[in-house]
Amino acid sequence: MSHSSFSASRRKLLLASAAAGGAYLLPGLRNAVWAAGSDAPEKASLRVGFIPLTDCAPVVMAAVKGFDKKYGLTLQPSKEASWAAVRDKLTSGELDAAHALYGMIYGLQLGVAGPQHDMASLMTLNNNGQAITLSSQLKAQGVTDAASLTRAVAAQPKGAFTFAHTFPTSTHAMWLYYWLASAGIHPFDDVRTLVVPPPQMVMNMKIGNMSGFCVGEPWNQRAISDNIGFTVATSQQIWPDHPEKILATRAEWVNSFPNSARALTAAVLEAARWIDASDDNRRETAAVLAQRAWINTRVETLEGRMLGQYQDGLGKSWQETHPMRFFHDGAVSFPWLSDGMWFLTQMKRWGMLSAEPDYLAVARQINRIDIYKQAASAVGNVALPQSELRSSTLIDGKVWDGSDPAAYAAGFALNRQEKQK
Repeated sequence: MSHSSFSASRRKLLLASAAAGGAYLLPGLRNAVWAAGSDAPEKASLRVGFIPLTDCAPVVMAAVKGFDKKYGLTLQPSKEASWAAVRDKLTSGELDAAHALYGMIYGLQLGVAGPQHDMASLMTLNNNGQAITLSSQLKAQGVTDAASLTRAVAAQPKGAFTFAHTFPTSTHAMWLYYWLASAGIHPFDDVRTLVVPPPQMVMNMKIGNMSGFCVGEPWNQRAISDNIGFTVATSQQIWPDHPEKILATRAEWVNSFPNSARALTAAVLEAARWIDASDDNRRETAAVLAQRAWINTRVETLEGRMLGQYQDGLGKSWQETHPMRFFHDGAVSFPWLSDGMWFLTQMKRWGMLSAEPDYLAVARQINRIDIYKQAASAVGNVALPQSELRSSTLIDGKVWDGSDPAAYAAGFALNRQEKQK
């Protein structure tokens, strides 16, 4: 579990203020909140990329609910076909910012899975809410959990099973690798992996291209609804309250447009707080996201897991104690340095980095805590933690707190260190 310095009483205060937040968006008051003059955004119309996933919600709702106008911006959300497209358009400048994979941005900073670019993370968009899906064919063969999958993989030639994730350095690659390794399955030696864009996961499983995949919602629920697969593990079972998507841009963009960066962060932060303020707000968000312009799926496919209502396709239903969260008193949104460092440890573990990075220095360069704090101040009533690091216990019992990342990265029995060139 993750630990931070956000109190229950603070939570009640912030939820109450967020629930009332819509009152500040009356047409005549929208622009009154933003201080004009030297604080005005240098660039007011921003193209922000997103992939059709539930966790694009803060970006979409910032535009739909008018939070962008409150901070002197006009957001133009741009639906993208794949994470590779987001990478290319973000680094080329076609997009000002994007809903992005945490690991993708850290990879770009180090020249992994794309040319090196200096990048910036303005805030975290969500925790939790991803999953690993296995095919209905495996279920029919009696494979319904990690232990039975391990036995099935061991009984077949190496590479007989194929698993998909979303990008070489994606969060989904890291959740998949970590979960497989925790079950004793080497993600590079024992199985094959491939990259598939999130909206194409279910169709590719339907035609038999993979045994399992790791992706964000609503595509795991969609696999269940279409009787194509079942949820074998949620990402929050791997790491409760794990970091997931971030609001990302280029470092050069932040340097050129610091007021726009602050305003963008404030608008998306306020949208995230609004979504988390009530189940009614989550239902409204699900209804918006289901529309063709955004995710283009049935509301029912989105709404249940947004509300923490899970069923796994094996007959088990539960109320998730670590559901997808977008704000959670600001504990979600804060760009924790230890969160970014964790992805570096996994890149090192799996042989994507030949040299030991300066974990803390890289995280400080990417995670723009300075911009985030300015945005939090502009929004108001956003709690800030006392530390820039947090502590978590993952599925294998290992504690991650950012204190000794090199030792942590080197401490896994299953790794790919020996294959570095």
